[in-house]
Amino acid sequence: MRYSLSLSVALCALAACSSGEQRAAGAVLDDTGRPVDLRAAPQRLVSLAPGLTELLFAIGAGDRVVGRTRWGDYPPQASEIPSVGEGLAPNVEVIIGRRPDLVVFYASPANSPAISQLEKLGIATVSLRTDRLADLVRAARLLGRIVGDSATADSLASALEQEIAELESTRPSRVVPKVLILAWDNPPITIGSESFLNEIVELAGGRNVFDDIDKPSATVSIESIVERDPDLVLVVSDSGMPQWSQRPEWQTVRAVRERRFIVAPGSEFGRPTFRAPAAVRRLRQEFVKWAR
Repeated sequence: MRYSLSLSVALCALAACSSGEQRAAGAVLDDTGRPVDLRAAPQRLVSLAPGLTELLFAIGAGDRVVGRTRWGDYPPQASEIPSVGEGLAPNVEVIIGRRPDLVVFYASPANSPAISQLEKLGIATVSLRTDRLADLVRAARLLGRIVGDSATADSLASALEQEIAELESTRPSRVVPKVLILAWDNPPITIGSESFLNEIVELAGGRNVFDDIDKPSATVSIESIVERDPDLVLVVSDSGMPQWSQRPEWQTVRAVRERRFIVAPGSEFGRPTFRAPAAVRRLRQEFVKWAR
């Protein structure tokens, strides 16, 4: 899978003018309100969120990433970087072994102990939320300042904003499928309004049946799913049709019983990424098939 053409063109056009921009990052605040104060652009980065790893590559800092989580597999060259394990409550000793001068975290309370340990050792950290596409745009600009390549990061962020605006202006409105976005089956965990997946479904012309949940995800009951009666079930999976769909309790959901699934493989559905416009276009095609 590739970045969309307009994003790639924007990056290529800026490559020459931004490659030499390696100034000191200066003091910035991350998404937890903590200052990130580096005297020079960091040269050894450990990234503990797959989307942020991908983002570092996109803004031209991939060659400085020396550690990633085991899920950080895009772009393909990211898989060649040593894994430091999990991204939440990570193993600090393994991270230290990569000799980073900056560790990039997903903003979560679960990471607070690791951040404290690293900063006591003089290792800088930055924590960023990446739940929604706007978070991704903000994270790109902030990381651009930190790594010393604001021009490329700003261009990438602006290109994504433009693509989202174009998708919004062309959003199908005649037929709007009701979509259950299922993250887990037992217990059922659905995606709420504060997730990028909710945005992708909406931009594609659908409506998340749990868009009244004002957080990224939540546990729900099968009974509540039956009551909301989705037209389609969106499952993010690389394994094809989910096995749980054969279980008796799920047959009470009409869309499951009638096998009306959209199985979405690909990491652009699994994390906030600048490939989101491609995910929107793929979903639009699936919604057109459903409407026929």
